[in-house]
Amino acid sequence: MILIADSGSTKTDWCVVEDGKLLRQVYTKGMNPFFQSKEEMGELIRHSLLNRMDSKQFDEVHFYGAGCIPEKIPILQDVLNTCLEVSGTVEVASDMLGAARGLCGREAGIVCILGTGSNSCFYDGEKIAANVSPLGFILGDEGSGAVLGKIMVANILKNQTSARLKEKFLTQYNLTQAEIIERVYRGSFPNRFLASTSLFVAQNIEEPEMHDLAFNAFKSFFERNVKQYDYQHHQANLMGSIAFYYKAVIREAAAHCGIEVGAIVQSPMSGLIKYHS
Repeated sequence: MILIADSGSTKTDWCVVEDGKLLRQVYTKGMNPFFQSKEEMGELIRHSLLNRMDSKQFDEVHFYGAGCIPEKIPILQDVLNTCLEVSGTVEVASDMLGAARGLCGREAGIVCILGTGSNSCFYDGEKIAANVSPLGFILGDEGSGAVLGKIMVANILKNQTSARLKEKFLTQYNLTQAEIIERVYRGSFPNRFLASTSLFVAQNIEEPEMHDLAFNAFKSFFERNVKQYDYQHHQANLMGSIAFYYKAVIREAAAHCGIEVGAIVQSPMSGLIKYHS
């Protein structure tokens, strides 16, 4: 049996697989070794995962997650080895490699993640061969939920949208300008707050100013990131909540930039199951 995990800071998707067949799927809170201690991650596995599993014995474990940078990988490997009984490989890798394997398998391609943040790489079929640094939602993260929310909120507060849309937004989210400023500049995880507001763009995508905002954000993502890879010979494959819910506008922006889009999925898990089987 193989245990495969796809983890963000918010949620982890755990799948038990045998002979290519999904036996069990469990969701827990996210595990991020950049922000969590060994003790916190071990507690989560023991009390949120194992109590919903039939066994803690596995032939292999493959964990892909946010925050799995090289210096943090041994910490998470130690946690997994301590909490589980694994006879073979315990692999810990970045969410970017998970996305690449899930979307491209063993074929080369351009891989993009569009969620709260954004990231991209060129995958050569075995490893990440090139990566443009995402830089976070202040300096980069083009096309992400956080940046969509940032641009939209700024436009609303500077009266760059209709008065009707401004009133609709402030009423729907029960926010004032002062509260928005407080949460962005003094609150914890302002990127998550801004990403949560980006849903308003999708809900009102038929409004010209919202469509143009999304189109320009995705065009910026393609121009500043994807065009640094060999896009003339490889498709761009995308995953994540933003990628999934903005499919039509993403394809429109990619066509404008001369980029061919391949798969767009919300999660890489089905591809990872195939890859590891």
